[in-house]
Amino acid sequence: MTDETAPQFRSDVTVELVRSAAADSDVIWAARVSTAGEQSLEALQEDPEKSKGLINYLMRDRHGTPFEHNSMTFFISAPIFVFREFHRHRSGWSYNEESGRYRELEPVFYVPGADRRLVQQGKPGRYEFVEGTPGQHKVTTEAMEASYRASYRAYREMLAEGVAREVARAVLPVGLFSSMYATCNARSLMHFLSLRTKRENATVPSFPQREIEMVAERMEDEWARLMPLTHAAFEKHGRVAP
Repeated sequence: MTDETAPQFRSDVTVELVRSAAADSDVIWAARVSTAGEQSLEALQEDPEKSKGLINYLMRDRHGTPFEHNSMTFFISAPIFVFREFHRHRSGWSYNEESGRYRELEPVFYVPGADRRLVQQGKPGRYEFVEGTPGQHKVTTEAMEASYRASYRAYREMLAEGVAREVARAVLPVGLFSSMYATCNARSLMHFLSLRTKRENATVPSFPQREIEMVAERMEDEWARLMPLTHAAFEKHGRVAP
């Protein structure tokens, strides 16, 4: 295997906000149309801080549709198994992922970092993850890297023999990195965050897999910067999507 096709191993993820039309004022004018009609557009020129109470009211009483009139598009690079969980979120989401039918897939694979908890304790629905031993981290890293190298070698051998990409890709594991664009609005993102992050202040506890939580945390950072009042209300009212 040449240097150009030697596998690369990553323990992180990539999340970039590539396009957005999202601000706290979007929530305000969308909500006020119910009482002000066309005059609600005047809210576009107002300081959203003056309407912090309205945003909190909408979040608290779960009037959700005003939080849908905005848009954020993220570029995400993560292991395929993360995307398989991601695609369970359908309402308010649009996805376009790279295709193994149309391009030769790059040899970039996921290996847990030293801080990734490896050991599951307890029964399904009532379990927790605890730190692994140095030996467990060593065997995990070595086993994953050996498997990745073997699978990618087999993939390249099939391609070299003229086998179609859509057939050859079947030997590649879900630890392979893929990339996609994901577009959502604040309401759909809040629902995603309520399930894919673990927070002590959450009204409804959630126990996400760490790798998708890594993606969710970075998406939340970007959203909080765009819509700080909406994010603060989400936090204040127990991280429950309206």
